[in-house]
Amino acid sequence: MVLDEPELEFGGAARHIDPRFGITNYGPADLGAADAPRAIRVGLVGPADQLEGLRRWLERCREPIAAKDEQYPHLFPEFPGCDTDRGLHTTLVFSDRNTRAISSRDLRAIETADGPAALTRAVSIYAEEIRALADENRVDVLLVARPEQLVETIRRSSGRTGEAVSPSEDAADDPPLGQFANFHDLLKARLLNLRQPIQIIRRSTWDEATRPPEGHSRQDEASRAWNLHVALYYKAGGVPWRLLRSPTDLTTCYVGIAFYRSDDGSALNTSVAQVFNERGDGVIVRGGPARISRTDRQPHLARADAHALLLQALDAYRREHHTAPARIVLHKTSAFTGEETGGFQDAADERFIDALEMSWVTSSEGAATFRPGDAPPLRGTLAVLGERELALYATGSIEFYRTYPGMYIPRPIGIRPVIAARDPRELAAEVLALTKMNWNQTRLDGRLPVTLRTANQVKSVLRFCPPDQAVATRYAHYM
Repeated sequence: MVLDEPELEFGGAARHIDPRFGITNYGPADLGAADAPRAIRVGLVGPADQLEGLRRWLERCREPIAAKDEQYPHLFPEFPGCDTDRGLHTTLVFSDRNTRAISSRDLRAIETADGPAALTRAVSIYAEEIRALADENRVDVLLVARPEQLVETIRRSSGRTGEAVSPSEDAADDPPLGQFANFHDLLKARLLNLRQPIQIIRRSTWDEATRPPEGHSRQDEASRAWNLHVALYYKAGGVPWRLLRSPTDLTTCYVGIAFYRSDDGSALNTSVAQVFNERGDGVIVRGGPARISRTDRQPHLARADAHALLLQALDAYRREHHTAPARIVLHKTSAFTGEETGGFQDAADERFIDALEMSWVTSSEGAATFRPGDAPPLRGTLAVLGERELALYATGSIEFYRTYPGMYIPRPIGIRPVIAARDPRELAAEVLALTKMNWNQTRLDGRLPVTLRTANQVKSVLRFCPPDQAVATRYAHYM
């Protein structure tokens, strides 16, 4: 069977399946709300020779940017421009006072350092300048131009300092626990106590004359403008789009759980939950210790730790939304043990929540489906493999785009509910809708549900934070 493409909500409660067309036609979901960001004060930090060019490109993005071509107008639409009367209905505000340049001396220090030392040096230099600007409290978001002097290698962080690997080795959806460190994750971890989120940008994003790093491709200019401006809008507190919700639907708390090792690789000592409501508002919760099971070699929680983690998530939900949910949907990156199931159920019972749904969502599934011709399966293709095993194509050919927009053969994700309490079609449709709640990209075909995509992103940053370090609770600080 093939599921319908889920619709999203935009300004005026209007609907569309594609975020870019929804924003262009109707504006963001919070259009007209008192707290919607009508002007975003942007701080700029980076090398002096990048800042002026970056600022010119952002000024250019106030006006429309043409579509890539006419062959796939839905896949590569124009960017409508970013101003108060179009698109996101906001404007980016810059000033020389809110700009800080990395000195030539510091850039030389990064360039002349060896391997991991260059990465450490770059993070320290940038963190100092960013803090200085953030402490003045005159900006909403900090846009950070990445140093070109930093060689594109990634330090292995599993206790073997000094070893570097090619970026291509880190291309998997969910890399091995605690294995890699890079500029993005280390800088984010260093600055999690700031009020303002940061957005890291490469020169090749705004400068057509600069080639992307090896192993990276460059999107068309309109797509780059779309992705950057939506991310900035979200980080400034805006709501680009929302999931649809029927008035008869139960208020739902979505929880994603992933696991990671500390930077030194000594122990699998922490789990992380990403807590969302059905409107996409999320908070970050750190959990307790985990262990690798001898039976399935997967990370798991003890019953008491599973109980404590879900209670933390529900407490965070109440603080954020001033009410308890009527339903909990829990996604995890590993199979559920009896202890975990019991611990989560204990927490739900303790808070008088009757509807608790738990599913192991795998990043790939062994099954595959085919359709006549050479085109890959349609996004939304669902195969029911058993009473508690589904294979869902969250990527694939898309009728609205009239093509398959990926580079490789699409793989289905697996959905394995603990209890087969709902119709498989309803269960998969909800997961498919959650794949669209990703403000790091504006195409409609995310691969993982937001519960696990964000939990995986959060763990990549949190593994560099000591257990007693206070960390940000908004996902905007991790993306």
